[in-house]
This record gives sequence, C-alpha cells and structure tokens, in this order.
Amino acid sequence: MTAIKMQIQKRTDSGKNPVKKMRKNNVIPAVVYSRGGETVSVSVDSSEFLRVYKSAGSSSLLGLELEGEKIPAIIKEIQRDPVKNRILHVDFQKLNMDEKVKMTVPIVLLNRDNIKLQPSILTQILDQIEIECLPSNIPNGAEVDVADMDFTTPIMVKDLSLAKDSKVTILRELDDVVCTLSQPSINKEDEDEGGDIPEATEAAPDVIESEE
Repeated sequence: MTAIKMQIQKRTDSGKNPVKKMRKNNVIPAVVYSRGGETVSVSVDSSEFLRVYKSAGSSSLLGLELEGEKIPAIIKEIQRDPVKNRILHVDFQKLNMDEKVKMTVPIVLLNRDNIKLQPSILTQILDQIEIECLPSNIPNGAEVDVADMDFTTPIMVKDLSLAKDSKVTILRELDDVVCTLSQPSINKEDEDEGGDIPEATEAAPDVIESEE
C-alpha cells in the first residue's frame, strides 16, 4: 500500500491558551507516539487533515512529513467536541515497517442497494473487524458482495475479501456472521385489509305480537 502524504508541524507551546489559539486558526493539535519511543507534540492544518481523513479514514497508512522526515503512521484516535463534533485532537501512531500491527478496518458491503432478492431487509451485524499485518499490507477495508444473497445463507467472516489474503491475519472467528438477509414482516392489519371481505349476514327481525 502506498502511504498517503500529510504535512505536520512540530509545536513547542503547550497549555490551554496556545491550544485554543491554534484551534481558532483552524489548526489541530496532535501527537505522534510509538511503542518505546518518545511522544512528539505536533499540529496539522485542519483542511489538510480533513482532506486526508476523507479519503484515507482511520485504517490507511499515512506518510507524515515533519521537517524533512517521513514518518509511517496511522490515525490511532480522534477526539471531537461532543456538541459541535469539531475535531479537537489527533493521536498518530508511528509504525515500524518491519513489525506487524493490530488494527480495525471497516467492513464494506458491496451492492447493498442492488440486492436481487426483493423485497428484503439487509441487517449488518459486524461493521468492522480486527486484523494483524505489516504496515505495507494494511487494507482500506474488508469487502464482500451482497447482491446475490438469499434468506437462508448469511455472509460470514470467511466470505470477506481479506479471508483470502495470506498477508493479513483476521483476529476473529471465521464463522462469525457479518450480515443477514430477511423477508419483511407482514403487518396483520394489512393482511386483513387485503383479504376477502366476509359476506354480511342479515339478522332476523324481532317479531312483536300485537294484543287484540
């Protein structure tokens, strides 16, 4: 996999006020850390980060460019404002290209809007899956085509594209269910409305005898 480039800058100012000023200027505070290594405080332009994140997500290999150095990394954590949903902070994890990494990648259901068996309801049970591989083999996601699904055969982890990739180890049972297809339930009231209307039976009139 080719690393997606992202420009970052080293920062020396810490504390609440510098960080507030940074965010006001559309700059996101961040850190780059590695196992057993030092943590480096950095920043990234908001538009630059969103551009890369939109195409790469959190499961792609990045090439962070910092003062002439190229750092292989992944986005490990994103902190957001709970109200405005604005990105407040990003953690990048520096990778050793010769050391396997564990991470989660999204499960992508291809042709979910073109399922041949209709009417039907597609239920996705797993939306991401944990894997282990070398950084150069990190996939964008695990794909499976659902166009030909039926009501009796669920799609399992073993049916995902990654299950056939010898360079990637899936850290989940292969028989776990990814998604199912079911028939929509029939509403009893609708069924009654669409059924035959029973014939009305005429009630016998009450007979009132007159006294003479």
